[in-house]
Amino acid sequence: MAHKGGMSSVNLLFIIAVIDFLLLMSACKGQLQEIDSSQSVTAMVGEDVVLPCHLEPPKDASQMTLEWGRPDLKPRFVFVRLDGQEYPDDQNEAYKGRSSMFPDKLKNGDISLKLSDVRHSDNGRYRCYLPKEKKEYFVTLVAGSVSSPDISIAGLDASNSGVMLDCSSAGWYPEPDVFWLDGEGNIMSAGPAEKIRGSDGLYRVSSRVTVEKRHNNNVTCRVQQKDINQTRETHIYVQDGSFIPPPDCSVSISFSVILGLTLLLGVATFIWKWRQTKISIKKLKDKVNEEQQQLMAEEKQNLAEKKSKLEEELKNRNKDQISIDQQIEAFMKMSKELKEQKIQLADQKEEAEKMVEEDERKLKAVDDEVRNQMGDTVEKRAQRYLKLKELITESNDRLEKIKKAHQNVELMTEKLMGRTCDEVTNLKERKQEIENHLVEKQKQLKEIDTDGISLLRKK
Repeated sequence: MAHKGGMSSVNLLFIIAVIDFLLLMSACKGQLQEIDSSQSVTAMVGEDVVLPCHLEPPKDASQMTLEWGRPDLKPRFVFVRLDGQEYPDDQNEAYKGRSSMFPDKLKNGDISLKLSDVRHSDNGRYRCYLPKEKKEYFVTLVAGSVSSPDISIAGLDASNSGVMLDCSSAGWYPEPDVFWLDGEGNIMSAGPAEKIRGSDGLYRVSSRVTVEKRHNNNVTCRVQQKDINQTRETHIYVQDGSFIPPPDCSVSISFSVILGLTLLLGVATFIWKWRQTKISIKKLKDKVNEEQQQLMAEEKQNLAEKKSKLEEELKNRNKDQISIDQQIEAFMKMSKELKEQKIQLADQKEEAEKMVEEDERKLKAVDDEVRNQMGDTVEKRAQRYLKLKELITESNDRLEKIKKAHQNVELMTEKLMGRTCDEVTNLKERKQEIENHLVEKQKQLKEIDTDGISLLRKK
């Protein structure tokens, strides 16, 4: 979300970079002022904390550009005001909604930062930076956490007839110290404390002490952290019956018997638990095997169904292919017959043309003969001539019609031959597609057979 001026994050980074450059270039005129960089602020996890920062002398900062950041983060911006407006675009995600300033105090030069719901991840060094003022101010935040210790009886110390006590406490930050105190508040002698830091960065501390029988058997375990001024402690009263009485033979024998029975009981318990674990593991393995067998059976059934479908499809494709082959054969035969018919039509056409030529020749011969006959009258010759010519003309007309009919039949034959060739071509292409499809289905069928063999081997 951009501020009122609509300035982008790139512009903000550019402005800050320019300001840093100008500050570097002006180093000869005056160094950047770092004010009281040793200040430290502590807060407990979950609380709100204020990181102080003030202009000296006080002046109105409500329209200034200022930055709160942590140099160890990326992006480093914890809270930014640009020309008097909050600028959240490049703010680190961990601080969104948790960092704020005090608008009513800016006029007095108070540019402190408020962090809400402090977390362990907030630990670090913060910089309050004013580019135009050439000032930066550092504050170290220590976010602490504590927990109350627990005390338990760890056992008996036969060497001095004492009782061993354990004290432990987890969830501390920073690293705490552990002390044992007697009933009078004096520090007791104890072994070195064990301190472990977990993956979450928090410390767990534990310590052990041996308590001897005294008039006052009140004991305190105290865990404290001075940096955050936090102390937690737990008290325990050790009953007189908890201490070991003076040793004698009967007690030693009884103790040995009890110890032996305890060990025997522990061994028996361990064996029983081991057997129960073994039985549980066996049941689990049987269940897993049963589930695997069931899955394999289902997989085998699925493969069989898939194989059956593919085989049926291959069967249908084979039928289609046979049908197409039969159609192609029929069309080829028809094409051959049409070619023969075309040849016959051509021969008939040629014969008809010869007949026309023969009639024309005869007509010419008759005409010449009539002209050469001198004995007949002109009228008789004319009548014979006209009648003969009429007969020959009718014969020629019939032959012309036959010739045209032959031409039409020949044209239709050529068209049928063309269509037949096209159909044969289409059928051949369809046949090729079916053959390719058959090859693919046969490949899938082979893969199914391979999967089935692998399944049987696993079984």
